[in-house]
Amino acid sequence: VMSGERLSGEKGRATANGNRVYEFRMNNPVPPYLIALAVGDLAFKATGKRSGVWSEPSMLDAAAYEVGDVEKMIDAAQALYGPYRWGRYDMLVLPPSFPFGGMENPTLTFLTPTIITGDRSNTDVVAHELAHSWSGNLVTNATWSDSWLNEGFTTYFENRIMEAVYGKERAALYADLDWDGLQKDLKEAANGPTTRLHGDPGATAGQLDYFKGSTMLRTIERTVGRKRFDAYMRSYFDRHAFQPQTSAGFLADIRKRLIRGDKALEARLQLDRWVYQPGLPSNAVHVTSATLAKVDAQLAAVKAGGPVSAVKTAGWSTQQWLRFLNGLPRQQMPERLKELDEGLGLSESTNAYVRSAWAELAIANRYEPALPS
Repeated sequence: VMSGERLSGEKGRATANGNRVYEFRMNNPVPPYLIALAVGDLAFKATGKRSGVWSEPSMLDAAAYEVGDVEKMIDAAQALYGPYRWGRYDMLVLPPSFPFGGMENPTLTFLTPTIITGDRSNTDVVAHELAHSWSGNLVTNATWSDSWLNEGFTTYFENRIMEAVYGKERAALYADLDWDGLQKDLKEAANGPTTRLHGDPGATAGQLDYFKGSTMLRTIERTVGRKRFDAYMRSYFDRHAFQPQTSAGFLADIRKRLIRGDKALEARLQLDRWVYQPGLPSNAVHVTSATLAKVDAQLAAVKAGGPVSAVKTAGWSTQQWLRFLNGLPRQQMPERLKELDEGLGLSESTNAYVRSAWAELAIANRYEPALPS
């Protein structure tokens, strides 16, 4: 399979010498980093009229279920910021031996198998890679000094897709987690030069391109109003389709098309401060999640010495589990670790993210009963 239109079907074209030829076509201009090829024992299942998933045959049904909302996501994305210009949107779930995040290759997103948890709680990864079909693949950062134009825009757009498909609270959960990630990156970099959006290629602290960039756009949205901002964003993608973009180019465009000489609005937005200065501007919008607040309350009770048996985890998503497990003190007594493991079924979890978080805690405390799992 490849990042392009399939010209020879799912099984390729047979040749006279017994080989098979696979042909692909990409009519849209793309930068080289978006050209991808995958070879393996792969099967395909449609998830809609313009989408489907490839994976190893043993994973296919589970993968198709996990990404089953992708058609709703495409509809939501188009309603927000204009037509999907790439024809099909297919996904390839990578094998467990290659859990390599997500990659937005046009027409063929690569997805880590760790998102297959059976509850669709990690479909934000799908929404993110889909959103790149506009921010990144359609309008691409001209240099890696401006990678936030890809990732910050996409993280914001991803959250809007999640809100449209799953509701405001689920979107708030992801936005709140991104805020936490932003605060962590700012703290670790001591609000230094690597916390600028426009900076040295590859030198941006942590995932700041994603978190600070999306927070900037959310702040603009809140300041000017969603309807006005959405109209600008849709126009932006239309006017700059299949073109590279820079930070200076974006700032010039938003000043011309959205701010339009309004000096008071210019001062409120602090655009240059966001893009060219380190740290976080004073107008940053923090979205809070009631769902995470409830997890935090249970976490506080456990940290205060309360019984693990009192923790109510029914219906928890991956993000709620991680909020709880990663919030526990890193130093734990063996008895407490045993209570956590047996009470919450951590060693038996089939969720890769939960198992990983539990392993980090167990290994940090040399808790050997967790090793067999």
